[in-house]
Amino acid sequence: MSDTILQDLYQVVLGRKSDPQEGSYTCYLFDKGLDKILKKVGEECSETIIAAKNGKQEETVGEISDLIYHLMVMMADQNIPLDAVLAELEHRSHKIGNLKQMKTVDHET
Repeated sequence: MSDTILQDLYQVVLGRKSDPQEGSYTCYLFDKGLDKILKKVGEECSETIIAAKNGKQEETVGEISDLIYHLMVMMADQNIPLDAVLAELEHRSHKIGNLKQMKTVDHET
C-alpha cells in the first residue's frame, strides 16, 4: 500500500470539486452542499460504531474507509487542507499525558 494513499485520495476529491465530472458521487455530494455532506459523515460515523460494536472487523474496515472518504469531502468543501490535519496529528503524536484536559465523561467510558 502506498504511503501517500490519503494524499492521493484527497487530490481526487479536490479534483472533483474543481473539475466536476458527470456521474461522480463526489460531485453529487458537492452539488448537494454541506448539509448532505455532513449527513453522510454522521451516517458513516454511526455505521462505523455499529460495525465495531458488532465485532465485525472486515465490515468495520469498510465503514472506516467510508468515513474517511466522507470526511475528506467535508474537508474539501470547507477548504481544509489535508496537510493541516496531518500536521495536527503529527503534533498530537508527540504529546505525553493529557489527562487534565479530558472531560469527566471521557473517564467514565
